[in-house]
Amino acid sequence: MDRTEKQATIAALHQALSATSLVVVTRQSGMTVAEVTDLRRKMRAAGASFKVTKNRLARIALKGTQFEKLDDLFVGVTAIAYSSDPVAAAKVAIAYAKANDKFKIIGGGMGGTVLDDKGIEALSKLPSLEELRGRLLGMLQTPATRIAGVLQAPGGQVARVLSAYAKKGEAA
Repeated sequence: MDRTEKQATIAALHQALSATSLVVVTRQSGMTVAEVTDLRRKMRAAGASFKVTKNRLARIALKGTQFEKLDDLFVGVTAIAYSSDPVAAAKVAIAYAKANDKFKIIGGGMGGTVLDDKGIEALSKLPSLEELRGRLLGMLQTPATRIAGVLQAPGGQVARVLSAYAKKGEAA
C-alpha cells in the first residue's frame, strides 16, 4: 500500500467512524476468506459493516472521533464492526462469536464510552432500533384501537337492545 492509498483508507475509515454510534473491535485469527465473507454478508444484512484493519491506520483514523479511547484495543490481528444502529453490529458479532471459535470480541465503544466484551454482549441483548420503533408504534396504536372499541360498543349495545325489543314485539 503506498502513501496515497493509506491516506484514502484513513480518510474513508475516519468518515465511517464519525457517522456511526457503535464500534466493536474483534480478533479473527485463522478465519478463512469464506468465513469472513459470510460475516460481512450477515453484518450488511443487519445494517452494519465489518472491516479488517491495519492497527496503525485504524489508530490514526480514530483520532478526532468519539472512539479515540479505543486506541489500546488495536493489538494483533484486529477488525472492526460498526453501525449507526446502537445494537446491530453487537448482535451480529456476538452471534457469530458463539458459532465460530476463531472470532473473538475484544471490546468496543458507544458514544464515547469504552465497553469490554461483556458490555458488548449486554448491548447485543437489547432490542434493535427497528424493534423498538415497532413496539412504540404498537403501543401508540393500542389505545386508539381500544378507544374505537369503547366508542362503538354503546352503539352496538343499543342496536342489540332495539333488536331484542323488536323480536319480543313480533313474538307477542
